[in-house]
Amino acid sequence: MTLKTLVFSVATAAATVLALPANAQFAKAEDAIKYRQSSLFVIGEHFGRIGAMVNGKLPFDAKAAQENADIVAAMAALPWAGFGPGTDKGAKHKAKPSVWTEQAKFKEHAQTFQTEAAKLAAATKSGDLAQIKTAFGPAAQSCKTCHDAFRNR
Repeated sequence: MTLKTLVFSVATAAATVLALPANAQFAKAEDAIKYRQSSLFVIGEHFGRIGAMVNGKLPFDAKAAQENADIVAAMAALPWAGFGPGTDKGAKHKAKPSVWTEQAKFKEHAQTFQTEAAKLAAATKSGDLAQIKTAFGPAAQSCKTCHDAFRNR
């Protein structure tokens, strides 16, 4: 089993767990905070690798772009369960209080990111850098928009 297959399998299994209520997933608020931070960190690492290629900071590698985009798309649904009730306290984090007071708007941003991550993964399957750049912009913008609204610097 390759590392890519293992990571994808783990991410897919974790996404399946999202069907359970958030309270059942985490024994303590601190656990939920660590979970969301870890999920977002992994997404950011893989998204950043694509960004480096799109921006010419790394040589373009179609296979690597696709592998990274597949991981981002698979994990895009994971962090949001870690923002359940009571997870505004329990460990240090950068989430603004508006995450919990404006849940509908926050969920809309999360859904937009998931949609754009899927579009980016689809674009990488073309192997065409121009198509990847076209899909990368909206995906990156979805991150920025959410961070601007819901994340303290």
